[in-house]
Amino acid sequence: MSEQHSIIDSIRGALVPVHPDGYKFVAAFALIALVLGWLWDPLGWLGAIATGWCAYFFRDPPRATPLRDGLVVAPADGRVSAIEEVVPPSELNLGSEPRTRVSIFLSVFDVHINRAPVAGRIVKSVYVPGLFLNAELDKASEDNERKALVIETAAGAAIGVVQIAGLVARRIVTFVGEGHTLAAGERFGLIRFGSRVDVYLPPGRGALVAPGQRAIGGETVLADLQSGEGARQVRIA
Repeated sequence: MSEQHSIIDSIRGALVPVHPDGYKFVAAFALIALVLGWLWDPLGWLGAIATGWCAYFFRDPPRATPLRDGLVVAPADGRVSAIEEVVPPSELNLGSEPRTRVSIFLSVFDVHINRAPVAGRIVKSVYVPGLFLNAELDKASEDNERKALVIETAAGAAIGVVQIAGLVARRIVTFVGEGHTLAAGERFGLIRFGSRVDVYLPPGRGALVAPGQRAIGGETVLADLQSGEGARQVRIA
């Protein structure tokens, strides 16, 4: 392979496709950049930078999802902000028994495509209007605008997944509805411009991640429903 082809392949490998939902936003940013550049060159350059950031925000990189019954993978990129034992929100209809909730906070620099944590059928899909508080706050799970899904696996386990809007996020998008069957790691939605995703594990099941850890949507294993391993201890260095 020639050196020129090697460089070109490296550049191609670094480029990440933009999700189709972002096309209209990138086009709008580009149009505004052109208008600003016509008014004053420095404004045009700022608009170009903003357009580049918009394309970066809607990036949709491929992911290698581990395939094994019982694995629960992260539904989103971001930082694991909290792991708590809580009663699931009423809209999930998962009963009053406490479950482990793993919360992943997405900054405006994270990939915002959401992926199915398990393979299964969507048995419940509910939109709940609400506020736009800081998505890192505990009360955001109950007070913020959100879209809640319950995915039932072939083994009968029910996993709750909740997309939560934040201070900047003003639009939750879901590509699927009740009755839809998802593969593990399959794209099911996105949240525009900063947010949080909560995952509710079956009762008695703990998480294999820790607060502060970075999660990669569709790849990081949050839990193993076939394992009796307890909560992991971590060292932050």
